[in-house]
Amino acid sequence: MDTEEQHTKRDRSLGPAKGSQERSRFSRSGNPEDRPADAGDLPGEPGGDDGGRTGRRSALRRAALICAALPAAVLLLSAFVVQPFLIPSGSMEPTLRVGDRVFVNKLAYRSGSTPERGDVVVFDGTGSFVPDTAGHNPVAGLLRGAAAVLGLADPPDTDFVKRVVGVGGDHVVCCDRNGRLEVNGTPLDEEYLHTGDAPSRVPFDIVVPDGTLWMMGDHRDRSSDSRSHLGEPGGGMVPVDRVIGRVDLIGWPWSRAGAPTGSGDAFDGVPAPDGSHG
Repeated sequence: MDTEEQHTKRDRSLGPAKGSQERSRFSRSGNPEDRPADAGDLPGEPGGDDGGRTGRRSALRRAALICAALPAAVLLLSAFVVQPFLIPSGSMEPTLRVGDRVFVNKLAYRSGSTPERGDVVVFDGTGSFVPDTAGHNPVAGLLRGAAAVLGLADPPDTDFVKRVVGVGGDHVVCCDRNGRLEVNGTPLDEEYLHTGDAPSRVPFDIVVPDGTLWMMGDHRDRSSDSRSHLGEPGGGMVPVDRVIGRVDLIGWPWSRAGAPTGSGDAFDGVPAPDGSHG
């Protein structure tokens, strides 16, 4: 019997050769450098083609979900809590300027609260400042409103920002012998007015009906406000339920960021319509 042949058979029965064991061990290691040169990535492994495509698809799905969720979150927030609003005109200068982006607090008048004299508010002027046009497209209005919230369009033409000067029951007169507005017999020192403007160049004497507001801009010479609609149905009065919210913050530009100028103590001494204070 051939001795060499016997050794060969016996060695095979003991298992793979040493070189084969090393290759097997290297192929199972996590170090790519330890793999044989002809060993490719297996399907489904992290570095493989299938794994890479799966990872990219997963990343794209996450990005799509985020892109869809962000506008939805902004719309929900603006519908119920805080709505951004672009100031389109100079009627509220110097308090608010053209191009200012403000945040309107939509919770300010919930839970029974109502606008107070001196508040700067955004309201829907439909039926008071602009005609209530029948037959308008509600879907188009909704889409434009959503685009305005996202900063993709100007605010609706029916939205206005003014200062509350008179509330329900107030007697508002222009002007006293010193050229000042009077509310319930008390003259106002309106320090927030635009420099050079008179409190009003249009005389009026009105009583604000309950549930409505008398609105005026701070730039009186350039503001189309309640005074401009005195001879129209409603007399320029804005229903309280048309108020969208109170302007609490200027968000842009950064140089003007912060709370807008308030009314100071202009209305502090004004009594209630029945003559009582506080």
